[in-house]
Amino acid sequence: MINVLIVEDEIAISRFLRAALEGDGLRVHDAGTLQRGLIEAATRKPDLVILDWMLPDRPGIELLRELRGDERTRGLPVILLTAKGAESDKVAGLDAGADDYVVKPFSPRELLSRVRAVFRRRAPQH
Repeated sequence: MINVLIVEDEIAISRFLRAALEGDGLRVHDAGTLQRGLIEAATRKPDLVILDWMLPDRPGIELLRELRGDERTRGLPVILLTAKGAESDKVAGLDAGADDYVVKPFSPRELLSRVRAVFRRRAPQH
């Protein structure tokens, strides 16, 4: 089963994501802060991280950079899910190593399609 880590501080969005992802057969774990996201990524070793940029303790893009800088998590797929919709933000997120970038508000169908696309790109033989 595919494990997804959601790093999102807004409980309503986190619950919405959980329902959509679990409805598609994925196992979901939550973290509401960057620090908790680091711990969850290290201990649970998810197959994908859905990461909010604006977290209460530090910007989520810092977690993305830490994941990319660590040999153990360098290849972990990350989708940034954020209200930051300016072109410069998208470029910064993708250049920092995000595999995809989704702007809030978002459609759960589109997000699920993007999750599937990330996995197709990562393992095209499956």
